[in-house]
This record gives sequence, C-alpha cells and structure tokens, in this order.
Amino acid sequence: MEMRLPGVLRPTHVAAGVPGKLTERLPFTIRRVDNEADLWKAVRVRHAAYARHVPDFARQLATPESSDYGDDAIVFLAESKLDGAPLGTARMQTNLHEPLHVEESVALPDWLRDQPLAEMSRLGVDNGRIGRMVKTALLKAGVMYCQRNDIAWALATGRAPIDRQYEQLTFVDVFPEAGFVPLRHVGNIPHRVMAFDIATIEARWTAAKHPLLDFFCHIHHPDIDVSGRAGVRPPHPSAKGTNVAWRASDRYELVA
Repeated sequence: MEMRLPGVLRPTHVAAGVPGKLTERLPFTIRRVDNEADLWKAVRVRHAAYARHVPDFARQLATPESSDYGDDAIVFLAESKLDGAPLGTARMQTNLHEPLHVEESVALPDWLRDQPLAEMSRLGVDNGRIGRMVKTALLKAGVMYCQRNDIAWALATGRAPIDRQYEQLTFVDVFPEAGFVPLRHVGNIPHRVMAFDIATIEARWTAAKHPLLDFFCHIHHPDIDVSGRAGVRPPHPSAKGTNVAWRASDRYELVA
C-alpha cells in the first residue's frame, strides 16, 4: 500500500469546533448508507471489485447481503462530488450483539475475547489514482466509527498481497503462527486475520513517524461523516427487488 496520498489537496484552515486541527476538503464524500438505493450503489462497487480478482465468489455479491441489514453493521459509501459516481465502499460490523463474521471460521484468542470489536470487510475502491485516497479515507472512517463507539480493536482480513497493506498500517497478526486461514465469509479463501489497537493509534504512529499520522489524527475531514441512522432496513418481503446484474469492471479494485 502506498502510504503517500495523492497531492491534490492540502489543509486549508483551522477547523471550527476542532481545536488544534486543520480542515482539509476531499473531492468526494463518505457517509453511512441509510436507504436501499444507496446500498445498491455500494453493491455495484463491491461486486465489480471482487469480480476482477475472485470472480467465482463475486457471483454471491451481485445483490445486497443479509449482513448489510444487520443491527451491528453499517455500510460506508464514497461518492464523487463532481458527478455523484460511487468511488468506494466498506462495511463495518461490531460484536455488540452478535459475533463477528470472522468468528464463523476462527475462535479469537483471550486478548480479544470479551473486548468491544469491529470488523471491516467488503472494502473496494475505484481503480484510478483517486482510489488510493478513497481507500485511505474509508479506513479513517472505520477508525472514526470505532472511536465514537468505544470499540477497542478493529479487525480486518487480508489475502496476499493485500495483507501487507495492513502491516504497514500497524495491524498485528491475531494468529501469528497460523498464517493464512480459510474464512467462510470470504468464500473459504485463505486470509490473514489482523487487529488494530484503536486507542493507541496516535501514540504508536507518532513514535513510528507514520506517514498517515496527520491524515488520521491531526486533520479534520468534514467530508467523512460516520454519524447518521443505524443502517438500512431490510425491504418488505412483498417489495420488488432491484433487478440489476453488474458486470465486472476494470474501474474498481478489491482491497479486502
């Protein structure tokens, strides 16, 4: 993962209500999906990104998943300010009411058990240059969501070579001796299970002189909004489904 952001924007002024932080505007917005139409936008990105890399599994992602409607889950959608085009998506699930998806395949170790956790999955972004910034901003949205909801650890799973992106973000292996393990919720494809300590991000990244420290911790991005409604409610059984078949596209890139 390239840790430098595209040099298209710079901090502009001190943010009102955020003492000591600069404000930086992005060429896109990130928000929580709260309606069926926007969920289908996220599904389009998700399906196209997976279809480029794991087409067999992507066939299961052509429509919204039941997890998109879960009480413990939210879906983020990144959209271009220029034309409203969907640029990226990710899903966050907490363990506040039910186990994480990764726990369908592995038993978490004692140091994570009984902790408030969140798992980021279904992360896909535009395959162009803007996708690098969208990916980073979606990851920041996940951290912000954890911070606002008192989540101790964020979990992510990465197949090779995507797992190295999480290493560079200072995720640690949950099962260092196991390496890659097949996971049911990603088509039994082997992934590394990795965890990120939310509370110590600023201290760890300051000590490491991490290149994304300012972006995550010192700059206010009003275009990243993790507030809003709890999520999308399932459509009524009598409602007609959205009959859409997404084609694989080189536009979107699978991240996790």
